[in-house]
Amino acid sequence: MRSLTLREKVAQLVVVPFYGKLTNSESDLYRKYYGLAHELKVGGMLLINRSEPYALAAFLNRMQRAATLPLLVAGDFERAISMRVESDTLFPHNMAFAATRNPEFSRFQGAVTARQGRALGVPWIFAPVADVNNNPDNPIINIRSYSENPEEVAEHVRAYIAGAHSFKDAAGNPVLVTVKHFPGHGDTATDSHMALPVITVGRERLNEVELVPFRAAIAAGVDAVMTAHIAVPAIDPDKLPSTLSAAVLGGLLKREMAFDGLVVTDALEMQGVAKQWPSGEAAVRALEAGADVLLMPPDPEAAVSAVVAAVQSGRITRERLDASVEKFLAAKVQVGVHRKRTVDIEALTDALDKPEDLARVQEIADASVTLVKNENDALPLRDAAQACFLVLTESRGSQAGRAFAAEVRKRAPSAALAVLDPQATEADLNAAAEKAKGCSVIAVAAFASVTAYRGSVALAGGYPKLMEALLASGRPVALIALGNPYLVRSFPSVSAYMTTYSTVAPSEIAAAKALFGDIPINGRLPVTIPGIAKYGDGIQLPKLDAKDAR
Repeated sequence: MRSLTLREKVAQLVVVPFYGKLTNSESDLYRKYYGLAHELKVGGMLLINRSEPYALAAFLNRMQRAATLPLLVAGDFERAISMRVESDTLFPHNMAFAATRNPEFSRFQGAVTARQGRALGVPWIFAPVADVNNNPDNPIINIRSYSENPEEVAEHVRAYIAGAHSFKDAAGNPVLVTVKHFPGHGDTATDSHMALPVITVGRERLNEVELVPFRAAIAAGVDAVMTAHIAVPAIDPDKLPSTLSAAVLGGLLKREMAFDGLVVTDALEMQGVAKQWPSGEAAVRALEAGADVLLMPPDPEAAVSAVVAAVQSGRITRERLDASVEKFLAAKVQVGVHRKRTVDIEALTDALDKPEDLARVQEIADASVTLVKNENDALPLRDAAQACFLVLTESRGSQAGRAFAAEVRKRAPSAALAVLDPQATEADLNAAAEKAKGCSVIAVAAFASVTAYRGSVALAGGYPKLMEALLASGRPVALIALGNPYLVRSFPSVSAYMTTYSTVAPSEIAAAKALFGDIPINGRLPVTIPGIAKYGDGIQLPKLDAKDAR
């Protein structure tokens, strides 16, 4: 710290986003990142998109060599590296883990994520999510949360942290684990990427629900806490975003809950903050509130300059700044980047996509499948050849639905099967509905994922109208939700409803296996589906005997 200028100290607290793409060193994109690492001297980088692992590791090696001080690299790895990196180890979303009622699965995910992250050169993990999803209309947390039950969320959060902390690399270096989004983003119907949500509940309810998993995480030794861009009047009557609220960060998190680790803001480019404050002012206010790390300010140069000016004017004391800088530098020492910045790219082959990991991930997906409704024993299918299968994907050209379709084809090669996308014309949808009238059962696999800036987790395009036409056909309709488990609220008259809580390929495979009775169905709802089912519900079915299938 004695070697750093004031501007260099401030820059150390800035973490910028990057795309894990290997770019030519003469390109504008490379020069941009080189300038951030070597000239502005930011403290870290956050991977924000899907990258090829070898290109990612090579790019980070170059950035580490360019940086004066080693970078602390983070990854938004809620589903291990597969959330941001091309990988076959496709963990389901968190809610699927709670549906299994087995926290050991979360412990396993934490350990695998730590191993994968360290191998790539990403020792700072932005996971697990500790939000309690007690609002069925939440458009941005939803299946990213484990459950609506705070104790269940806490149990999985503890297991994940223990698993991640159990891994050390060959030199004995750990990873940093970050719990998010404090003080709890579950009870809102607003996406904080688009606007500022307001949590209107009282302090007693916050203590009993939202804060429970965060207290558990702190007791379990979590390294960092990420803030939420949400207003909580019960804590801050001025309704400031928690990221910029001294009452929330300094008062509640640091003093009352005694957290002394890293406090990292959620992305400062999100509209929950950026709509009201420019990059520099938001950065200053976050530090004043008690944050240590400034994540993704829209203009890193402006953020650094504004904080420097705030220190020079006395608005932020040098002691306050130094406390955060020292904490962040200590985190770098903790993960060992001061001893070895780069990673062995050749070693990636054996560190990622281990066969035993793939098998365990499929086991998790299989165990999560939950049957909520099953009129007249519609499932599992006993006359698959006469059934119709419709796959409702979320975008044209995506990989979604391919694994499910392949599994159906293996089991019912002659059955009618169609894969649709939201751009399908009204004529295409009408034709699909008309064809389904001749089927004994209509099985609809519907994808509904959680996506930033989308604002909802409903079916896209003309799908709702198609569903109504299918229900009006008089044929039994079995709806399989790949993602949002609350989807059945829009179609309560379906004959059968099954959910996997995730859109990943292993969940597609699990759904098909359950549909045909090839695996037992043992999942239980971690959430209440208003008007349909309560927390803990789940129809338990054994694997279908071969003699029962026709």
